[in-house]
Amino acid sequence: MAHFETVNELTLKVTFNNGERIHSKAGAMIGFQGNLNFDKELLGPGRTAGNAFVNQLTRRLTGENLPLMLVTPQGKAIGYFANLAQHVVVLDLQPGERVSVESENILAFTESCQYSVRIMGAGIISQKGLFTSTITGPGQCALLCDGNPIAMNGPCTVDPDAFVFYVGMEDPQFRTQMSWKNFIGQASGESYFLDFHDPQTIVVIQPSERTSGIDIGIDGHGGRPTRQDNRLFR
Repeated sequence: MAHFETVNELTLKVTFNNGERIHSKAGAMIGFQGNLNFDKELLGPGRTAGNAFVNQLTRRLTGENLPLMLVTPQGKAIGYFANLAQHVVVLDLQPGERVSVESENILAFTESCQYSVRIMGAGIISQKGLFTSTITGPGQCALLCDGNPIAMNGPCTVDPDAFVFYVGMEDPQFRTQMSWKNFIGQASGESYFLDFHDPQTIVVIQPSERTSGIDIGIDGHGGRPTRQDNRLFR
C-alpha cells in the first residue's frame, strides 16, 4: 500500500508499492519519480457515484469543500507533496479511528480512508462555522499546520482560530467569555474557546490564527485585534 512520511517537516513523501491510489489537495504535487497520473476529482471520494455526489453537495453547503485530485501510480513510484511551505503531520489511523480537521488543513489521505463532513461541537464560531471534515481509518493521512504543531491531551482548552485537528470520538464544547467591553471594541481578543474533556483525545493547534470570529463591536473590529479582523458576517 502507499506509505506516507515527512521530509524536512515541510514535504510529504509518498512511496507507492502495490498500486494503491491516494487523494491529495489539488495542485499539491511538487515532484515525483516513476510514473504517476493526476486526475481532478469532480465529486470527491465516495464508495459509489451517488455517495460521492451527496458528500460533495454536503461539503459545498457547509463550506468544507476541498478541491482534490486522485493520484494513481503505474508500478512503483515516489511522489512529493507540499503546500505553501506549511508543516506536514502524518497520522496512522487504525480501523474506526477518526480525525476531525478543517478542510484547508488536509494535504492527502490514502484511498482506504473514509472522508466526510460532520457537525463539531455546539456552536463553534470559527472560519468554518459548525462543520468540520473527518477522515476515518484504516489508513494514513497528511495534515497541514502553519508552523510547528503543538499537541495536547484533554482536558484542555484551545482557541478555535488556532485549532487544526483532534483525534478522538468526543465532541468539543464551545464556551464564550464576553462582556460589555466586546461591544465597544475593548476586549482582550480571547472571547471564545473549545473545551476538550476526554484524556484520550489528542488536540493539535498551530502558532498561527485564522481570520475569523463574529463582528459585534461598535468600532467594526468585533472586539478582536485587527490581525483577526473578521469579514464573514459583514
